[in-house]
Amino acid sequence: MSMTKHKNSVLKKTVISVGVLYSLTGTYGAIGREMLNGVLLAIEQTNANEALDFVIEPIIRDPGGDLDQYYSMCSEMLHTLGLRHVIGCYTSASRKRILPLIEGANALLWHSPRYEGFESSANVIYLGAAPNQHVIPLINHVVSHHDANIYNVGSNYVWSWEIHRIASEVIQDKGGSVVGAQLLPIGERDVGAIIADIIEKRPAIVLNTLVGESAYCFYAAWKEASRSHAFLGSGDVAKLSLTLCEPEVQLVGADAVEGYLVSSVYFQSIDNPENRLFLRQYRSRFGVASSPSVDTEAAYLIGVFLTRAIDACGSDEPSSVRTAAYGETVAAPQGKVRIDVDNNHSYLTPRLGRCRPDGQFEIFWSAPEPIKPDPYLTWVDLSEVGGNTGMTPPARHMASGE
Repeated sequence: MSMTKHKNSVLKKTVISVGVLYSLTGTYGAIGREMLNGVLLAIEQTNANEALDFVIEPIIRDPGGDLDQYYSMCSEMLHTLGLRHVIGCYTSASRKRILPLIEGANALLWHSPRYEGFESSANVIYLGAAPNQHVIPLINHVVSHHDANIYNVGSNYVWSWEIHRIASEVIQDKGGSVVGAQLLPIGERDVGAIIADIIEKRPAIVLNTLVGESAYCFYAAWKEASRSHAFLGSGDVAKLSLTLCEPEVQLVGADAVEGYLVSSVYFQSIDNPENRLFLRQYRSRFGVASSPSVDTEAAYLIGVFLTRAIDACGSDEPSSVRTAAYGETVAAPQGKVRIDVDNNHSYLTPRLGRCRPDGQFEIFWSAPEPIKPDPYLTWVDLSEVGGNTGMTPPARHMASGE
């Protein structure tokens, strides 16, 4: 069917078809499946809501981490199926691969993962954290408690390039230095040389921006090497991650990542009524052992915002949906979230957590309220990074009444 909307003769509701483009197989398939779960949970709740005059039909495709497949599958969604909304992408490489298609069709891409920033498209709604909401708070914290020398290890694509650049600028502005930097192809499993180099250079801080199987191998190799190299198991080195989340802890084992410091706007350990309800609903749907991540929660929020916006404007026309989405504030599992009309990113609440032996994260710092997204870091003065972890002028906070 070439149209995105049709009538369901049984339900007598309009059916709105929406593309879902996550890699469910391949090197980062585990996170892709969690994001799909989040979207499906929100869609199922929408479709069970008798007060709505529409249902959402997810058209799901699995690119398997292949950028060419992202392009061809997105092209099919937009030009063969006539879809106006695509939910998807985990890596920035995949997002950038399909963005020209999205913009050319004047569709909307709903993007859930935290990312490196330095982008703001009118055709993308960003539900994941911008760099001022996850990179800056983490680096700010560690340079206040450790010597300012850092070793960067990551996957060889734009995510790690930009995150490492931001972290290095902060470190150097504090009088520190970058003592090492290594990038691996996505999916590379051989990390032994990097572990050996870290042992030799003994940095005070190691920032890990590896994704998928490369990250899992790095955690396991570090743990194994720590048995014979006391430095790796000591408190002399701060281990940082901007990607580690609860389902990945389950995959690699908590003993391999215990003590890691992680920056995220969502942890399962957030104690509020919305998160307790979300976890109950999620585990009821996907099993008691299921483990939603920050990316799962953001994907769930996409479904919530999309549903509310379509209901508010009475259409799935992208510009109308985008405008309607600006007017929504969601009491989310992470706290209040709304989309910023200035840049299509989201007001989110930064948090820092430490991985515990039970695989959950102890939240040891949280911003007092959601902060305005700053994808280009236009107002953050890196030279002022110090004791104030929030790094957010009061005027940039979401007003308490919003």
